[in-house]
Amino acid sequence: MNVEEVRSKTDSELDFELANMKKELFDLRFRSATETVSNTSRIGKLKRSVARITTVLHERTTGIRGQESV
Repeated sequence: MNVEEVRSKTDSELDFELANMKKELFDLRFRSATETVSNTSRIGKLKRSVARITTVLHERTTGIRGQESV
């Protein structure tokens, strides 16, 4: 998920996406510790997506940037 996609979504959509990504990230980390995971690059991609979403949500709450229309 790139920054343009993140900024085009509403706060409630981002909260929903963030919760799903955090759950998937937890599951992948757990599986990688206990068994072999076929796609290990997914962990890094999820971490970056979580960081992007939290950054955009933080920007909106502090007033740095509002929701932009695309």
